[in-house]
Amino acid sequence: MPLTLASLVHHSALKLTVRAGEDRLDAPVRWAHASELADPVPYMEGGELLLITALKLDAEDPAAMHRYVKRLVAAGVVGLGFAVGVHYEDIPDALVDAAREEGLPLLEVPRRTPFLAISKAVSAAIAADQYRAVTAGFAAQRELTKQALTDGPEGLLAALASQVDGWAALYDASGTVVATAPEWAGRRAARLTAEVQRLRERPAPASCVVAGPENEDRVELHSLGTGRRPRSALAVGTAAALGTAERYAVHSAVALLTLTTERSRSLHAAEQRIGAAVLRMLLAGEPDHARAVAGDLYGNLLDAPFRIIVAETGTTPAARDRGEVNGDALGALAEVAESAAARSGEAVLVVPEGERLVVLAADGGTAAAACCDHAAAREAVRTGAGAHAPRAGADEEELVVGLSAPAGPIAASAAYKQAEQALSVARRRGRVLVEHEQMAAGSVLPLLADDAVRAFADGLLRALHEHDATGRGDLVASLRAWLSRHGQWDAAAADLGVHRHTLRYRMRRVEEILGRSLDDPDVRMELWLALKATSAE
Repeated sequence: MPLTLASLVHHSALKLTVRAGEDRLDAPVRWAHASELADPVPYMEGGELLLITALKLDAEDPAAMHRYVKRLVAAGVVGLGFAVGVHYEDIPDALVDAAREEGLPLLEVPRRTPFLAISKAVSAAIAADQYRAVTAGFAAQRELTKQALTDGPEGLLAALASQVDGWAALYDASGTVVATAPEWAGRRAARLTAEVQRLRERPAPASCVVAGPENEDRVELHSLGTGRRPRSALAVGTAAALGTAERYAVHSAVALLTLTTERSRSLHAAEQRIGAAVLRMLLAGEPDHARAVAGDLYGNLLDAPFRIIVAETGTTPAARDRGEVNGDALGALAEVAESAAARSGEAVLVVPEGERLVVLAADGGTAAAACCDHAAAREAVRTGAGAHAPRAGADEEELVVGLSAPAGPIAASAAYKQAEQALSVARRRGRVLVEHEQMAAGSVLPLLADDAVRAFADGLLRALHEHDATGRGDLVASLRAWLSRHGQWDAAAADLGVHRHTLRYRMRRVEEILGRSLDDPDVRMELWLALKATSAE
């Protein structure tokens, strides 16, 4: 325990007597300092026991002593030691009264007790306290290491909470609470998710101190991991600031959890290599070989209906001009999928493929839903929709995601193609996420907005437009009416307000100009799509 004024008063060799401030002797003493200056305050840091003989003080002047003591209290001096028998045979009443009025402990130092003896006693007590703190810190480190090896992160958190007389919580890469100690701290830790997410935006290692929910406690947050992007975070809540021993325990916990995190990353990398091999086998139409390689690693994921998610990234023009292309967006999506699967206890296969990420997740599971929610949040950032949507930075990396329809192991290759098709449509439409089922339920017309399709349409119909521009007929409008009526002459002619023989003549001119026969269904299809593409401009 830290040195206090009471400890010095009870020190048998010092023979100190309390003359004022008896109720404040529990104040901790940081140092003992002798000064005969009339105003020693500029040289005080707070927490000192000031030792004086009143050589340069008018100790019998009540007003002067009141000002002197008041300044000492304001500077954080915790006690005043007055040596009697040097300049004064007794402590002047003016100083005693001022000390009592301001609540400053006043200690009478007998002549036979030199100030050096008090300074040595303070120094020895502080050193002993620091030694005890270091020893306790090493003991805490051994206990935390033991718990980490035997019971994992949960046991480590329990030991840490006991060491700091508070609570501790571990967060995953997405900022979600994965473990707390004691259990009652779960709700309190969950309310700090926003602060944890802000901490993760800073390069590791990073830490900060925040007020607990409703100012219930003081919380220290520490990022875990050695990479540029922290993998997880530790929160430690206590009623007061940490002492030396408690800080040793926290730092030991951070080191141990970081080692655990880095070891998990190595295992995770190995698992990803297995996952890549399993995915290649599935796409090659070899589900039995994929199951044999995977073993129990992915549970029944390879047997149940699943969805395949294919994601790619791009950058905003400002970042692309500087050549800044990184995988933060893909990394964040992978963390979302893995964290959601871990919380729900379901399996997920996540495979980075260069500038692409492939996720195989159970249909209807939390991992697939979390990926869709994450994409929706990115869409809100991009469009600025939603009252609480975060603002997109000028250099924020873009994310584009394609989601397949539900499929089984035999149809994995088809599902992958579906996800790629959805991804291509999402990129053309400027969307973050497109589901393959949405493409089937929608219209093909939005797909005609592609520049290559428009160029084809312009080239195919240019001769007809040039003919119509001479005023020699209305071939484009006639062709559109005839195709929309499925080649029914009377109905198309009625739509145009001309005789059917006139329409027949115009269609022959279309064939002559284009050099194509309207009897060919492929020609009719291409002309119809070209007309729709040009009309959509």
